[in-house]
Amino acid sequence: MSRRILIVDDVATNRIVMKVRLRNAHYQVLQASDGRTALEMARTERPDLILLDMCLPDIEGTDLCRQLKAGRETASIPLIVVTAGRAPETKMRALEAGADEFLSKPLDEMILLARVRSLLRARETAEELALRNGTHQVLGFAEAAPNFAPPGLVALIASDPRRARAWRAALVPLISDSLTVLSRAEALNPQPGAAQPDAYVIDADLTAEGAGLRMVSELRAHPGSRDAAILIVVPEAARETAAMALDLGANDLIADPMDAQELALRIKMQIRRKTQSDRLRATLEDGLRLAVTDPLTGLFNRRYALPHVARVAERAAETGRSFALMILDIDRFKLVNDHYGHASGDAVLVEVARRLKENLRAVDLIARIGGEEFMVALPETDAERACGTAERLRRAIERRPVALPGGAGEIPVTISVGVAIGDGCAFVTGQVDLEAKVRELMEHADRALYGAKASGRNTVEMSRSAA
Repeated sequence: MSRRILIVDDVATNRIVMKVRLRNAHYQVLQASDGRTALEMARTERPDLILLDMCLPDIEGTDLCRQLKAGRETASIPLIVVTAGRAPETKMRALEAGADEFLSKPLDEMILLARVRSLLRARETAEELALRNGTHQVLGFAEAAPNFAPPGLVALIASDPRRARAWRAALVPLISDSLTVLSRAEALNPQPGAAQPDAYVIDADLTAEGAGLRMVSELRAHPGSRDAAILIVVPEAARETAAMALDLGANDLIADPMDAQELALRIKMQIRRKTQSDRLRATLEDGLRLAVTDPLTGLFNRRYALPHVARVAERAAETGRSFALMILDIDRFKLVNDHYGHASGDAVLVEVARRLKENLRAVDLIARIGGEEFMVALPETDAERACGTAERLRRAIERRPVALPGGAGEIPVTISVGVAIGDGCAFVTGQVDLEAKVRELMEHADRALYGAKASGRNTVEMSRSAA
C-alpha cells in the first residue's frame, strides 16, 4: 500500500501543485488548509509524513511542529517544513521545533522526493522496531529505556584534513559529543577494538568526485557502521548529488557553506534517533534471547529446540545420514528439592547443564525441556557414536558430587538417558511434517528413558524404533 502524505498549506494552488507531484510519485495525498485541521487529521488519519507550510492562518508553523511532536499519536510522524523564507534563523527555529527538514520555495522536485523517500525509509525502520518492541513488552521481555544517553562519537571526514579540523573547531562549543577527524581509509578500516562512530559527517566529494557518496554505500555495507547516522555535506547547488546521497542511505544533508549551529543541531537529532534505535534493537535481542533460552541454566528451551531439531532432520534428509536424539533426566531430583531445598535443586540443575555442555560438540544442541529433563541432538551421528556420547555424559555427571550453595556440603547426582536414532531417509523434505516426526522421535527417546529408569537409573537405554 502506498504511503500517505498530509499537505498543510493555506494556499489552494500550492496544495494542488504539491498533490500532483506526490501523486505522480505514487503517494496518497491528504490536505489541510489550517493548523487545527492538520492537528485533527494527523491524530485521526495517521499520515506517514507531513509537508507543512510555516505561514498558516491560525497557528504559527513552529508552534504546530511542537504540538505534533508533543502528541503521543503524532510524535513519530516525520515533518518537512516548507516556506518561502530562506533566513537561517527561520530554518533553525523550524529544526528546533522538531522539523526533520526545512525546504525553501520554489521547491526542487528531485530534492523533495529524495527527502520524502529518505524520511519514509527511516520511519518504516522505526515502526518495525517499535512494533516488535511492543510485542516483547506484552510478553514481559522489554524494560524501560534509561533517560540518560551518553555522549556519542562523531567522525568528521573531509577532502582536506584542515577542513575537517575547522568543522571540529566550530562544533566543539556547540555539542557535548566527542569529535574525531578521520581519513576515508581510517573510517572504512577501523583499528581492532576501536570505538565505532555513532555519526559520520562526510564531504560529498573527497579525494575524487563522488567518493563521499560511494563511502555512504561502503559504510552501510559494513556491520560496524551499518546503523550509524550519516550526514553528507553537499554544495548548495548540487541537487543531483544531494538526491543521490539520500537514496544511497544518508540520513541527512547539510548545505555547504554550512552553518555550525545547524550542523550541531542536525548531529544531535541524528544521534538521538540512533540511540533510540540502538536501545530498541538491544531490547529485541534481549527479548529473543529470553524467548528461546532457559533463564536458570542458560541453555535453549523447548520453544527453540523443536524447530532446531527439525532443521537437523531436514539436513539429514538431504544427506541421507542419521542423527541422534537423547532425552536425559536427573535421577531422584524431587528428593534433592525436598531434602535440601529449591536453591540446592537449582544449583544441581546449573551444574548438570554445565557438565553436559562441556562434553558436547559445538554443533550439538542441548536444551532444557522440562523441570529436570534435558534434550540433546547430535547431527550426523549413528547408533554406536550416540551410545558412546550418552555414556560419556552419564559418567561426567556421576564422576563427582555437586557442591551445594552456602557451603552446605555435596550430593551425588546421576542421570538416566534414552537415545533414539533418526534415519535421514525417513525425513524426506516436502513429504513429511518435520516437527511432527521430531516429536515422534522424542517419544521413542522418552520411552527409552523410561526403560533406563526401570533398569535401575544411572543407565543409558537405546530405543528399538527409529523415526
